[in-house]
Amino acid sequence: MQTLKSNPMKKTSTIFLQVVVVLIGIGVLALMLWEPHIEGRNENATLFEIYFKDPFLAYVYIGSIAFFVAIYQAFRLLGYIRQNDLFSQRSVKALSVIKYCAMILVAFILGAEAYLFLAVRGKDDIAGGVMMGLVMIFIFVVMATVAAVFERTLQDAVNIKSENDLTI
Repeated sequence: MQTLKSNPMKKTSTIFLQVVVVLIGIGVLALMLWEPHIEGRNENATLFEIYFKDPFLAYVYIGSIAFFVAIYQAFRLLGYIRQNDLFSQRSVKALSVIKYCAMILVAFILGAEAYLFLAVRGKDDIAGGVMMGLVMIFIFVVMATVAAVFERTLQDAVNIKSENDLTI
């Protein structure tokens, strides 16, 4: 079977995209650690009060695990592409994990939206938080849909490849 020669431009592009994915992950982590300090109600709070007396913040951090798993899987998927191993079961699995992580994130955001409507509404202005939640829900629904379409297409390609390998 003929092997494909790697294209230097393709390697550079995938490395660049991997760097972008890592920078996105670092940026989100930095924002998650920095933002609670500048929140109005935490103006005079200690670190303990900020991080250990806010159940909503704990909920956000638990929900963010799915985001970082998806970031890691995107990094791995780009590595498979760089190694000319896109049409493999590992790539299909990475897309599947990304899809499920996006769905988990949508569920967590819906839970946060419910919290805002049930516990905070009337005590504080929730319009900004609700709008940010709706935008994030839209982004993650699109991400799950794209991952599902790519997963199905890639699975079909892997199946065709394996059938062709059996006939050779």
